[in-house]
Amino acid sequence: MWRRRRQSIDSSLLVGAFMFAAFVILVIGGRLASASSSQPVPEADSSFAMKAAAGGLAEVKMGQLAADKGSNDAVKAFGQRMVADHSKVGDKLKDLVAKQGLTLPSGITKADQREYDKLSKLSGKDFDQAYVQAMMKDHVNDVAEFKKEATSGGDPSLEQFAIDTLATLQDHLKQAKEMGRIVGAPTAM
Repeated sequence: MWRRRRQSIDSSLLVGAFMFAAFVILVIGGRLASASSSQPVPEADSSFAMKAAAGGLAEVKMGQLAADKGSNDAVKAFGQRMVADHSKVGDKLKDLVAKQGLTLPSGITKADQREYDKLSKLSGKDFDQAYVQAMMKDHVNDVAEFKKEATSGGDPSLEQFAIDTLATLQDHLKQAKEMGRIVGAPTAM
């Protein structure tokens, strides 16, 4: 009888110890998970993400305009590439920062809107040259911003995003400069 009773007590203790261990694991695990996901993104990195998102949206909008209004096939093709590449990069950035609790802008900046409005009033060779100049200027700035984030970003995931995206932006700049020579746009920045 003592044996059965002792086995019952041992089983109860074992179940209790197991439940306590599970509780501790859940509490500690939950605290660690919430601590890692709630760490604030450094201000410089948050600013980089916001600028990158708004700039990408502008590239897409202006790329659509170039694909429609460009008179040169290279300009049209470049516009289509801007739509495809910057949409893809924008989706990656959106997914990345959503995990960190950041909300990206849903529209372009006022300066980009003014540039878009200016371009939308042009046609033919004038449009092609102005668009190419805008893309060269914009991508010079983009490459500089992404290099800065890639080398000195405080948030590892945004730093890696910048590293991963930089080669594409550098290629865009190279292609924009080549297009500048084709359409007769000044290439000096």
